Amino acid sequence: MIDIDKISASVPKSENEYIGESGLLYCKKCDEPVETIITVPVIGERKVRCICECRRKERDAAAEQAKRDEFDRNRKICFAGSSLMTCTFENSEESDFLKMAKNYVEHFRDFKKMSKGLLLYGTVGTGKSHMAACIANALIDQGYKVLMSNFATMVNILQSSFDGKQEYINSLNRYALLIIDDLGAERKSDFMQEQVFNIIDARYRSGLPMIITTNLTAEEMKKPTEIGQSRIYDRILERCHPVAVQGQSIRRQHLRDEFRQTEMILKGD
Repeated sequence: MIDIDKISASVPKSENEYIGESGLLYCKKCDEPVETIITVPVIGERKVRCICECRRKERDAAAEQAKRDEFDRNRKICFAGSSLMTCTFENSEESDFLKMAKNYVEHFRDFKKMSKGLLLYGTVGTGKSHMAACIANALIDQGYKVLMSNFATMVNILQSSFDGKQEYINSLNRYALLIIDDLGAERKSDFMQEQVFNIIDARYRSGLPMIITTNLTAEEMKKPTEIGQSRIYDRILERCHPVAVQGQSIRRQHLRDEFRQTEMILKGD
């Protein structure tokens, strides 16, 4: 049987309350009742505590803050101190590539069901990592867990993991989206290639999406020179939709802008 008295007592009484004309307790701040009357079968009418506007606002504010705190924690884990943490759609210039990134976020639930990610390829400095980071931040703000890393970092963690290599690889599947930045920049060795394959293969088998950025061309990935690379690239091309990110180097333009700004300050202009 429901213990009405216990339910009523579970909501703490406050000194900021008064008894209204109805005989119910009211909040002194918002003048809304903090008690109500319910009818219980057999027992009859009973007074029970309820939440006034003040407490609803406090509860909602606390829930919103808890959500923001969780997003901040997920963001720190995702970027691990990288400057890419600040990349958002709002602080990015509009382009066809940015529109595609926004559409990927908008339809992420469908892409996740399809196990479909993105392969962002193009020359150095065209904004591939920036685009991937924008996607990560937008998805984190929707409550998804995302990890953005690179193979060099991941293999270093894998080698030093006390829990075992396979356990670390499996832990990557806790993330709704795995972003691997700068494929092809890792050192070339049989050991590294094997670890890269293990990470990609585990993600492939999990059916979870990934985004890969690389300076490699589409042809280099379709026709690799080594069998080991072929195993890796085949899985990536099957699960990641290729997007050619082209145009002027954003990084070089940024450096030119910084140079001009520094020059003006030094000259006193």
